[in-house]
Order: sequence, then C-alpha cells, then structure tokens
Amino acid sequence: MMNAPFYPSSLPIAKNMQPVQPSIINELRFQSLLVLGLSVPAEKAAQTDALYRQLLDGTIILDRQTNLHPEGIVIPGRPARPELVPPLQVRRRSMATTEGRAALLHALCHIEFNAINLALDAIWRFAGMPDQYYRDWLKVAAEEALHFSLLQQHLQSMGYAYGDFTGHDTLWEMVAKTSDDVLARMALVPRTMEARGLDAAPSTRSKLLQVGDAAGAAIIDVILRDEIGHVATGNRWFAYLCEQRDLDPVSCYADLTVRYRAPKLRAPFNLEARRAAGFSERELQILLDIIDAK
Repeated sequence: MMNAPFYPSSLPIAKNMQPVQPSIINELRFQSLLVLGLSVPAEKAAQTDALYRQLLDGTIILDRQTNLHPEGIVIPGRPARPELVPPLQVRRRSMATTEGRAALLHALCHIEFNAINLALDAIWRFAGMPDQYYRDWLKVAAEEALHFSLLQQHLQSMGYAYGDFTGHDTLWEMVAKTSDDVLARMALVPRTMEARGLDAAPSTRSKLLQVGDAAGAAIIDVILRDEIGHVATGNRWFAYLCEQRDLDPVSCYADLTVRYRAPKLRAPFNLEARRAAGFSERELQILLDIIDAK
C-alpha cells in the first residue's frame, strides 16, 4: 500500500468546495473526510493506510471539537461500478463454478469497501468524542482497507475485479440513517451490521474450502480476526456512550433497533466470536432465546 502522506493539495478541488483553513490541512478528521470522498477504491484503500501510518508516526494532529462540513465532497466517494441493486436482486451463483466463487468474493469485497467508508465517516462526522475514539476508528479503517485489498487481489488472480458483479447498499443505508447520533451509529453499524459478518464467516470459510480455495479461506481468517476487534470497538464506545447518558445498554439497544428499523437478528450466531467482541452474557442469552424459538 501507499505510504506517502496525504494532503488536500493532492486532490482536485470539488466545485463549490469551501476554502480550507491552513490549521486543519494536516488534521486527522478533515483528512478522513477527504479520503472518504475518494471514488477510486485502490486509491481510497492506499490513502487510508497512509493516513493511519501518519497517526502511528505522530505526524498528524487531531481536532476533536470542530464540526466539519463536507461542502463539495460527495459522501461516500465510490466508483461507477458495481451497479447497486436491491439485495434480493443480487444474483447468487453456484460455488461449483469459478464465476460463482468470484461472485461470493466480490460480495465480500463490496462489504469491505463500504466498511472503509463507514469507519472514515465515524471519524469526521462525530465531534466531541475522546481522542481514543478517533484513533480506534482509523485503525478499523486501515484494517478494512487491507481486507479490501486482499480480496481485490484474489479476485484479480481469478480473472475478475471489483465492479464486475452487482452489489447492494444495505450497510451504507444504515450509516446514513444513524448520521444524527453517534450512539445510534455505534449500536446499529458495528454491533449489528458488522456483527452479522462474524456470524457468516464460518460458513463462508467452509464454502471456500469445499471448492478448494484455501487462499480465499485464509483471507476469511484474517477478516474474522480483525472484525472481532472492530465489533469490540463498537461495543466499547456504545458502552461508553450509554454510561455517559445513564442508559441501560440492553434496553437502549432494543429501543434503537425499533427506532431506526434495524434488521432483525437471525440465527445462526457465532457466539464465540461475539463473546470475544465484548457482547455481554445478557445479550448472548437473547440470541440463544432466538435460536430456541426456531
């Protein structure tokens, strides 16, 4: 991945974009907003990695109080392809064919591209959180960029590329729904949408191994390992916000799922991974009750 620092001067200035104060040129949240606006997936992944390296090197500042406004920046930046269609219109193909295996990997690639976007959005959009919140989400963004790159490279080895199949926008739609409240964002994106990825990983890995794709299965292992940490990040900040607002996490989560019309939880559940990601025993018991009710 690209290691060079990323500055606004490397971006074309969008029409009607407001002038940038020099004091925020090298600021983490502002840079995250700019990277979010990039539409070329490989460039977005590389610049996300570069921004995280700046954080680790201590060569970027953080202003956690300023409210940013994305005038002239399209959010999220994304390529013309893949074509976005309703989830039920995303065609499923047989895993017995190379095309079918590529379609599955493409779906994962699309999820990881959107996951870069959601992590970057969580950084620029919500002011006033502790410093560690922004550090945590930039680490998540960099790991999602790695996942995207691994899947994209694997697709290319099969003769395909990101954009060759259709995709849906369910993950980003929940990001958009929760743009008004960081509590809702933490509850319903990492703890709900991304946690579903923990549940799906064992089955996906098994499918790839059954058709002899050991390299694809190894990528799933990397993704599952990191996604446990990403969901844990969501759990940690959700718990922090509930404590700050004097809310019970379990009842608060239930209320938010109704208010924002979140997808219903459906088995199977990867209880081991969810426990490792910080879900409480009260929450895991709710999932066991769902299983028992089937």
